[in-house]
Amino acid sequence: MASNAGSDAGAYTGGRARSMEQYGAMMGQAMGGERPNHRPYEPQPGDVFITCWAKSGTTLMQQMFHQLRTGADGGDMDFDDISRMTPWDDTAYMLDFDMTAAQVAAPRGFKSHREYERLPAGMRYVVTLRDPKETYVSFYRFLTGWHFEDGAVPMEDFMPMWLSGGPGGCDYATHLLSWYARRGAADSLVMTYKWAVKHRAEAIRRLAALCEIALTPEIEALVLERTTREFMSAHEHRFDDAMVCRVLEERCGVAAASDSTKVQKTGSSASALPQTIADQIDAYWAERIAPVTGHANFAALAAEVDASV
Repeated sequence: MASNAGSDAGAYTGGRARSMEQYGAMMGQAMGGERPNHRPYEPQPGDVFITCWAKSGTTLMQQMFHQLRTGADGGDMDFDDISRMTPWDDTAYMLDFDMTAAQVAAPRGFKSHREYERLPAGMRYVVTLRDPKETYVSFYRFLTGWHFEDGAVPMEDFMPMWLSGGPGGCDYATHLLSWYARRGAADSLVMTYKWAVKHRAEAIRRLAALCEIALTPEIEALVLERTTREFMSAHEHRFDDAMVCRVLEERCGVAAASDSTKVQKTGSSASALPQTIADQIDAYWAERIAPVTGHANFAALAAEVDASV
């Protein structure tokens, strides 16, 4: 596969994208070909959806869930990709993945970035909410150096991708308002990302209760250890989208060794945003979210959500 390294933002010829237009072409190329093993998701009672918005704590909650359900047997780190353990229907076709395959432990768990209204009803749902400006920075950092040639796509050009929320997702406001409305629902665990990080032991207890997993002090200690940033960084290749990396390398010539880990060594700060983007997000919040929630910003909304957990 030819490399894009020397090209401008013109036609896509393989390798990492150098513009948002090339990114769209790259993903279209990744979707090509036959998928003989793919089977779509089929609901079963008791399924758990980890359905945080993009870059809002999904990987942390996948790990927490998986270690909880395997904790009675000592936990499980024998996997190449956490999204093989808690698979994602919206990427299953691209990955030629069988969503009906047996999982290693019960209950079954699945990743999503969707709002409640587009998920099967009657299941169990786990959501962590995050400041929109932090998600923008984290999402951009995640794709730069992997999907995007490092330095080629300015942060200012990333707004359409941010609004999309990732494969199968929705825009930030649609997701947040959907799950904000379900805080306190018996089938939904809705937290903020920062609360879940700061109060991991309590988050583990709440998640175990939602999933009807018997929690012993030994299992709690194991899950606490395995959901630290230090532990997940030391095992970062379990959390680096290995299955997506493989497809992008085979179909688009994007080196699988690219930096795609979701466990970033340092948190993403909203201070990294260009002022023009920060202003756009503030206007978006004022138009879409404030009239429904009564909260002028995420900090005010987070205080309410945190108090209700």
